[in-house]
Amino acid sequence: MKVISSYEKARIYIDKHYQESDEARLHKRKTNPGPTITISRETGIGAAAICEKLIEYFNHYAIDDYNDWTYFDRGLIEKIMEDHHLPEHFRKYLSEEKQHKIDSWFGEILGISPSKLYLLHKTSHTILKLAEFGNVIIVGRGANIILAKIPNAFHIRFVAPLSFRIENAMQLYNVDRKTATDFIEGEDLSRKNYIWKYFHKNIEDPLLYHSVVNTNLLKFEEIAEMIGHCVIKRFPEFFTSPFKEFVNE
Repeated sequence: MKVISSYEKARIYIDKHYQESDEARLHKRKTNPGPTITISRETGIGAAAICEKLIEYFNHYAIDDYNDWTYFDRGLIEKIMEDHHLPEHFRKYLSEEKQHKIDSWFGEILGISPSKLYLLHKTSHTILKLAEFGNVIIVGRGANIILAKIPNAFHIRFVAPLSFRIENAMQLYNVDRKTATDFIEGEDLSRKNYIWKYFHKNIEDPLLYHSVVNTNLLKFEEIAEMIGHCVIKRFPEFFTSPFKEFVNE
């Protein structure tokens, strides 16, 4: 069986939802979008593997026309946007107007360069557009804050002890302990500063999330099942109930 990469899955999702020829389906999904999951995580958690398990879980129970779950992290979003083979309709859909003067003015006041402010605006716009169709897991980039008022969004933060994350990084990247430690501490600080600088929020504030999960205490399958149950319970119209299986057993 052919294994489809995360990038290919993201491309399939975009191709499906941004074809001009299928206006009826586009209208259905835009008027009744599926859930959007946002994930904030400490470095070294193994978020990609958890996302894959979540996608399997959601697609297993999804109703017809809503079984196209996929995930987007920063790298996938940027690669999708830069791919010159993207449908032209999608390019136009996510394209931005030239930066307004008022954006530059606010950028100067906040100490943000115009280019970085424009990139933030573009990223936020892309995240909002993905949420318009739903059935996506968006990792990082302040997606939980950008989508804080979106009713079909569910926000999660993954945490784990530093020692656990260091061991994960050592195995994943085949590096020594010091290299892994420096990498994790640097990435954690960078993410914390990003959220504070652009959104004036503390990334560690539990009130920003529906759930905070310690991934050190659970297997990936258990995490996916726990989150999956919560999401299905909150948005039952998009899934068949997994609880029926337990009753039948």
